[in-house]
Amino acid sequence: MAVFDIKKAEELEEKYDSGLHTRALGPWIVNFTFAFSISFALYHYITAGIGVPVDYWHMGIHMSGVIILVFIGFPMIKGSHAWELHPNTWWRYANVPVWDWVLIAAGVISSLYIGITWYEIDFTFMGQRFFLPEQVIRQGDPYPIDVIFGTVLIVVLLEAVRRTLGIVVPIIIIVFTCFAVFGKYIPIQVLKHPGINWAQYINNMYFPAEGIYGITLWIVSTVVFHFVLFGVLAQRMGLGQFFVDMATVIAGRYTGGLAKVSVVSSAFFGTISGSSIANTVSTGSLTIPNMKKMGYPGHLAGGVEAAASAGGQITPPIMGAAAFIMAEFLEVPYTTIVIAAAVPAAMHYVGVLCIVHFQAKRLGLKGVPENEIPKLWAVLKKGWPTALPLVVLIYVLFSGYSPHMAAFWGITSALAVGFLNPMHRISLRDVLDACTTGVKYALAVGAVGAAIGIVVGVVNSTGLGFRLGFMVTDSATTIAENILGLISWIPLMDITLPGMTLFVSLVLIAITCILMGAGLPTTALYIMLVTVAQPALSSLGIPPLASHLFVLYYGVISEITPPVCTSAYAAAGIAGANPFRTGVSAFTLGIGKLLVPMVFVYSPAMLIVLEEYFTWGAFLETSLTAALGVAMMATAVSAYFITHMSWPYRILIGIAALFMVAPGLTSDMYALVLALPVLIQQVVAHKRETALALENA
Repeated sequence: MAVFDIKKAEELEEKYDSGLHTRALGPWIVNFTFAFSISFALYHYITAGIGVPVDYWHMGIHMSGVIILVFIGFPMIKGSHAWELHPNTWWRYANVPVWDWVLIAAGVISSLYIGITWYEIDFTFMGQRFFLPEQVIRQGDPYPIDVIFGTVLIVVLLEAVRRTLGIVVPIIIIVFTCFAVFGKYIPIQVLKHPGINWAQYINNMYFPAEGIYGITLWIVSTVVFHFVLFGVLAQRMGLGQFFVDMATVIAGRYTGGLAKVSVVSSAFFGTISGSSIANTVSTGSLTIPNMKKMGYPGHLAGGVEAAASAGGQITPPIMGAAAFIMAEFLEVPYTTIVIAAAVPAAMHYVGVLCIVHFQAKRLGLKGVPENEIPKLWAVLKKGWPTALPLVVLIYVLFSGYSPHMAAFWGITSALAVGFLNPMHRISLRDVLDACTTGVKYALAVGAVGAAIGIVVGVVNSTGLGFRLGFMVTDSATTIAENILGLISWIPLMDITLPGMTLFVSLVLIAITCILMGAGLPTTALYIMLVTVAQPALSSLGIPPLASHLFVLYYGVISEITPPVCTSAYAAAGIAGANPFRTGVSAFTLGIGKLLVPMVFVYSPAMLIVLEEYFTWGAFLETSLTAALGVAMMATAVSAYFITHMSWPYRILIGIAALFMVAPGLTSDMYALVLALPVLIQQVVAHKRETALALENA
């Protein structure tokens, strides 16, 4: 039986996730960051249970904690010398340079300034009167000191994001800022606007309601952090081992067993994980070496794990914490999001499992030997207590309580089980280490969650989303007219210009989502993409829920899309395989996730919860043909169905798969007509191979 090593998984994650690389620190500051991280986690845990302070104070406290830990842990310039411990000098204390201490002070003061000056300030010091009216009076006409502190906070946040996630997101935010401020100089007429002066820009970005102190930071500080902490604690108290054992019981004995164990265990991990990389290294540290031992090529073993793990970000109930933000944006119950996402997520795993199965058949790989598969009763008897926190979490969520209350009871039950479970007891030190690890995981998303509010604020204050929507539809109409001119002669192709415009628009938006989502945490990429791309989808008449899920799915695909495919690179590192080739394998294995968003946009019945579209007939027709189409595409990718498949037949079945996935009876008929020659060839070739084998025997 494979043994899940949480320490090894965390070491691998720190190795492959650049957002976890921190510099060496002096002894005093190590103790300080440990104690501060515990206090930070404890604050969020307690406030989740008893209620958070007023929003501007809570968000300010959360942002202050993130800024302190980011500038202590992450160096300004990353290089080999940055990770070494240097002696104290006049400009460096405990290996943290003086400018980082200045940035910490500036960031903390700017974060708490909103709360401090929310009500009127009026006092006299050394004969000088200091007066500042309450903020409700200053909104719309900020004082110079407001502008100063707002500017300082934006600069500090951009630097914090650059240190944790790289330069791409700060550049995007700077571009949006320039768009807001220099709008009247933009040469493109549809994007041109009067512009916002700097004081008004800071007013929009700094004062609460939108911008930095908007919904983005609120969700990150009240939901995302808590679920990251829950995921770490749940793994510590044995849930990871239970997932792996259950996956082995369910899928281990079948063809390509170890790869299917990887897929199933990653699906389980996806229910609690907020990170594709965390999911990849957690299960991949076990499954990838075992797959290689059983004969899987390294790039395929890594690709299977990366593709399956990336699916965790679209798997209910947590969906990388995006489910909670989506519910807030759409103003619908959280349970609506979970139900809507269930079938599309299942389609992703159907695709991965089918490709794994056909690849294993092609390579002649068998399942796990029966004597190495644990007994179901033994697994349940030992591991059922570790599943209780997840059950509690889901029960509280579906009972109508707030997500942070569900996280509170999930964390509480994880602590109770961890301390009381005799089969996998944890110590107080394990809990404290889990808290510090959870805080470290949350730093990057905490920093970008605050900064990405600037993008939201710019889009809302300038109407950029609708301007981009017009540009997309206008470009798509031109492209659609050209395409229709080429395909209008095909029989039974009843395609209208609006229909083709919709399709081209979806393709353009999907490509944009994949490119913009590269390297971002799930919550941040969803917030940015839905702010920018969703208005374009809305203008095309797509239901809001379908458009939100559409941008989330294509954003998450960036995790396995070369050249920037962080999950695939982590899997390649464990497999000792070529990173780019592993990324290509992961992308082809995740083909279902690429196709399914198109399906639920054209046939929202798949999402179940949209009453105006849902009927059982439409749901079953859409879901079953989509699953069949995904399975057909798996044969094209694997070059195998019941025997080996040559290139012409792979292309033919691939085209047939696209028609089968597309909702509608006409497209299904095209799919069957195209697939029939492939099926005949496979049956004939299989009979010929069987006959030859009998003759040789």
